Amino acid sequence: MSRPTFLTLPDGARIAYELLGSEWIGHSNPIIFIGGVGSTRGDWQRLAQPLSLRRPVVIYDHRGVGDSSYSTAAKDDEITIELMARDLLFLLQFLKFSDLVLCGFSMGGTVTQQLLLLPYLASDPVALPFRVTHVFLTGTFHVMWEEKGYGIRIDRTPITKPLTDEQKKARARPNLEKSFDPEWISNPANQSRFDWWLDRQLVGRPLHTIIKQSRAVSRMKLSGYGQIPKSTSFLVIHGEKDAIVPFSSGTNLLQIIPQASFIQTGPQPGQVPTLAFGHHWWEYFDIEVWVKVFETFLSSRENQRNGKL
Repeated sequence: MSRPTFLTLPDGARIAYELLGSEWIGHSNPIIFIGGVGSTRGDWQRLAQPLSLRRPVVIYDHRGVGDSSYSTAAKDDEITIELMARDLLFLLQFLKFSDLVLCGFSMGGTVTQQLLLLPYLASDPVALPFRVTHVFLTGTFHVMWEEKGYGIRIDRTPITKPLTDEQKKARARPNLEKSFDPEWISNPANQSRFDWWLDRQLVGRPLHTIIKQSRAVSRMKLSGYGQIPKSTSFLVIHGEKDAIVPFSSGTNLLQIIPQASFIQTGPQPGQVPTLAFGHHWWEYFDIEVWVKVFETFLSSRENQRNGKL
């Protein structure tokens, strides 16, 4: 991706972000992508770039990963889901969008939900100065799951000397492979793409931040869903081959968010060929399949509210 713009938060941390497709501001609602544990903004490249040919797209790094910083040189910020949601709120306030779309992935899906719930917190609630028209909750959850075998596994082996790039890749490989599925991994057509992802693990993903983010997920408490405006439309995207977040976590979101719908399978624009995809869902199928999922959902819901469907 390109060099980022930096925004200094009230506590001194700096958030790195990019605004793609700025020429569409005022014509199409912007999409903000919110990444998962250890994610950096460039991970969205495959989807963000084609979408930015149609509308504004914002990608950013959570504090402490990528090009974003902590608030202190000691990097001792206590990372919570609420803190990450408030960081995102500050960024969106700065960008001054009046209507926008959120797409939260994995941990980013919980940050997305927390952002929507900030006005209803028992302590220090804050109103959202913008309207969230649509939300994509992808590979995510609202409570921690109990199924064994899921989640990332953090290698806490003490590092006594600097690692070579190959050693770093060896440590990153198990979780990265889990982000896809065995069939995808074994397909020679995906080898260059997997190598791209493996190379991306070398920079901007400090272990201490990943540990803090993982701890934040395990301690999150979300409530107040009944107060989310019914005018906000939700689409849940979750693959049956997701080995990091159980498929049931995605379907359970439909129970707590009545206006949510689940991604449909089929040959029509806005549908996907199958639900047999892994955690990194946007790496499956031709990218135009996903572009049409986004654009079809956004346009159809807008038409429903305008009485055109």
